Amino acid sequence: MADVLPLVEARLRTALGEPDARAAVTFLGTDRIEVLRFHEGDIVRYATLGMSAAPMGDPTAMLADPVKGPRAELFLSVRAGLADTDKVLRALAVLAASPQVEGVVVAPGASLDVGEPLWPGAPFTSVLVAEPGGLVEDLELDEPMDPVQFLPLLPMTPNEAAWKRVHGAQALQERWLTNGTDLRDPSRKSVPLE
Repeated sequence: MADVLPLVEARLRTALGEPDARAAVTFLGTDRIEVLRFHEGDIVRYATLGMSAAPMGDPTAMLADPVKGPRAELFLSVRAGLADTDKVLRALAVLAASPQVEGVVVAPGASLDVGEPLWPGAPFTSVLVAEPGGLVEDLELDEPMDPVQFLPLLPMTPNEAAWKRVHGAQALQERWLTNGTDLRDPSRKSVPLE
């Protein structure tokens, strides 16, 4: 089996350009997670590298399959210069390590919560996992491995996260769209939820 991470990094570079910074975090009992930062105009993107090294497994399975199962990396896009968003690196690494630590499968429509602001002063403590295939295309791997999906993260305020639990991800995304919400604004207010 090929080492997945060099292929993943190559895909990120093809889609987003050369990273201008990278940081690595290792949590006890987990593999190393890197976060790469990319700048494009007034947008800064942070992408994880390491989450896809192993497939995400069914938390109820007795043994994790080392080859088959969904693989993913996470990325977040925000407007540059409006907040100290570089501090999001640790939060992203925590989210990327969650399949190893908690045995969860991260998939579109899921909410991921870090329990504290994503960066200093951020009005967000959680993210909505969006659909893959937009900015960074899936990376096909040799059979029988599943492709690596690149999952965009959309920051949610606590009120939006609570509303999403009741009404669902699709309803929240429609609310954002209807209100013209700039999901890349690192200091945006909660969308009206009445």
